[in-house]
Amino acid sequence: MDALHLIESFVLSARAGSFSAAARRLGITPAAVSKNVARLEAQLGLRLFHRSTRSLTLTAGGERFLLDVDGPFAALTDAFSRAAEREGAPSGTLKVSMAHSFGRQYLLPMLGDFQARYPDIVPDWRFDNRSVDVVGEGFDAAIGGGIELTQGVIARRLAPTYAVMCASATYMAGREMPQHPSDLASLDAIMRRSGVSGRLRAWNLCHATGERVNVEARTRMIFDDPEAMAHAVALGYGVALLPMPHAAPLLANGHIVRILPDWFDEYGGVFIYYPNKKQLPLRTRVFVDHVAQAFEQQRLAARFDWR
Repeated sequence: MDALHLIESFVLSARAGSFSAAARRLGITPAAVSKNVARLEAQLGLRLFHRSTRSLTLTAGGERFLLDVDGPFAALTDAFSRAAEREGAPSGTLKVSMAHSFGRQYLLPMLGDFQARYPDIVPDWRFDNRSVDVVGEGFDAAIGGGIELTQGVIARRLAPTYAVMCASATYMAGREMPQHPSDLASLDAIMRRSGVSGRLRAWNLCHATGERVNVEARTRMIFDDPEAMAHAVALGYGVALLPMPHAAPLLANGHIVRILPDWFDEYGGVFIYYPNKKQLPLRTRVFVDHVAQAFEQQRLAARFDWR
């Protein structure tokens, strides 16, 4: 077991490219990870990493050792995980990644029924507005959109998502309601910056008839968080193209209104991502099925529709 812990510190450090990232995954300090790797190097008589204050890279010997141990280590980890589950009863820690606001609004309400049904599963949910490496970071699942389908990851679509133009009634008071996307150019635009590319997301609107228009927006402010954008719209700061999961609650309570209701943009969808394993841990399998069933029963796909 001691050797397995040392190898675990090495493999996770090699995958992440840093002791700090491996330490966050393991729940220990970076110094402890570094010490484990040093002990492994001493046992092997082999230097595994080139270390500097700014980078951590594998030596040629480290690359060869990683190729030898990565597959067997993953198989052992899966074996331990399956052994921890009692026969027929899903159990263990369930590590899931999701975005802050989406997780709070739509996924937390599903947790009560899930816990009542599977009391031996301990949810370990990570709220983070970023695309995670499901396999590399050791997640059982991730929920959201835009995660790259790397080798070993499956994506199950839960619902399509659309974005719609929104403003507050206060902001539109005294202004002419737009009749065409070109009319948006005179309004204050709250734009979204992509967390992946760093670029502003253009307003590319589609009409119900199929017509498409690229809008030259007058940028007033920029955010990288759609929930913050939705609240900025509700405060009357301007107009924004909001994803329906974030717009729907504020539209329902009247804090914001639709403008150009026949126009929308498609944002791909909401997916649940999980490792592609022949023997998927039972806790992961039941969680994926539970979330998919909850989306269907609550008709979330219809709530996220632009119409």
